[in-house]
Amino acid sequence: MTDRTPDHSSQHAAMKATTPHEAERVLAVVIGRAGSKGLPRKNALPVAGVPMIARTIRFALQSNAIERTIVSTDGAEIAEIARHEGVDVFLRPDDVSNDTATVDAAVRHAVLASGSRASVIVVLYANVPVRPTDLANRAIALLDESGADSVQSYYRVGKTHPYWMSRLDGEGRVAQFIVNKIYRRQELPPLYMPDGGVIAVRRESLFDVREGEPHAFFGQDRRGIETREGDVIDVDSALDLSVAEAILRSREEVHV
Repeated sequence: MTDRTPDHSSQHAAMKATTPHEAERVLAVVIGRAGSKGLPRKNALPVAGVPMIARTIRFALQSNAIERTIVSTDGAEIAEIARHEGVDVFLRPDDVSNDTATVDAAVRHAVLASGSRASVIVVLYANVPVRPTDLANRAIALLDESGADSVQSYYRVGKTHPYWMSRLDGEGRVAQFIVNKIYRRQELPPLYMPDGGVIAVRRESLFDVREGEPHAFFGQDRRGIETREGDVIDVDSALDLSVAEAILRSREEVHV
């Protein structure tokens, strides 16, 4: 059975709602489309008894650095869950809800529709039910301290490092993608991949739209915070869902 109990989310939302929208500095936008080819109803599916998007909303609401949380979606079921969690929902028009619409376009629509004048926007994907509780706070702190345009979370690449990747030709011949003689993981040069955990971006960067540059909204000065393996689970498949479920269940058992 899916647990729709708002936990402490509604209480947190009510407390944060006392800040006038024009006075808030940090706004979190949770983004979640209804359609998913790999995992139907992905963002509304229960993960360890709680709807996936609800876990992201609760993550945002427990942050002491985020002053307001809103949801951007094109799905009625997702919108219902979000409202039950005590946050405002802004339904996307067709031009920012189709398969070719960009993430930043959906976020810009939600920011404008919400009437917020926040100078810092925290972008949270609805399909990430597992995150460190302090992840948003860390990103916002680095954004403030560094003066950067954006901060994104990354994990260090291990077994899938490009040095260990190969090409296969039509006859199965193997060739290294990058020629090297490294066989110990510890000797691989550090490389990082975005993990989908959090993006904190300044408003002016978010609204800097440039034709043909889909990542322009990250700005010029882009910083990163590192997460450990398994800290963030981005759910795109049934296997990802099973992993997230197992991690959350194990955490609950520890706290029983």
